[in-house]
Amino acid sequence: MYGKSPSCAALLFYIQLTVVQYTEAVEVYTSRVVEAVNGTDVRLKCTFSSFSPVGNALTVTWNFRPRDGGPEEFVFYFHEQPYPPNTGHFKNRVVWDGNINRNDVSIMIWRLQFNDNGTFTCQVKNPPDVDGLIGEIRLSVVQTARFSEIYFLALAIGSACALMVLIVIVVVLCQHSRKRRYRSHVAVETVS
Repeated sequence: MYGKSPSCAALLFYIQLTVVQYTEAVEVYTSRVVEAVNGTDVRLKCTFSSFSPVGNALTVTWNFRPRDGGPEEFVFYFHEQPYPPNTGHFKNRVVWDGNINRNDVSIMIWRLQFNDNGTFTCQVKNPPDVDGLIGEIRLSVVQTARFSEIYFLALAIGSACALMVLIVIVVVLCQHSRKRRYRSHVAVETVS
């Protein structure tokens, strides 16, 4: 019988672990597209998963590319603590809204402006997991909110509930009216 020796099997197992360790990457999840009203605040949600435990070496970088072109701009940086921008378009308008213990690296942008239209990127590095795709969120700042399908669904459900309540009230009133007529009819017969 031809078999592998235990030392050969152990060596192959070690090689597999080594190869897998270096091919692991941080996975970043975002909402991809966000629409918000001018002048309001918006939370740009970014979460991640990593094969390595989250430690002090974790870094998060947020950048912005304007929709109409132009250079990429720094938005936010996190390494053990938040580092908001000291200059630029987002100065005094961006705050940390994440929770590293829950793999949440989200930010909040205050007082949206029309020139905030563009793509925000969220990059997470958690050594030794430093490779992986960069999360993107395309933000559209609009004048007013659109009447979306969710609002239509909420309106339809609310209307259906109101109609059911109205039907129940009518049925209860009709039964109450019949009982009253029956009682008055029985009272008239007893008196006669």
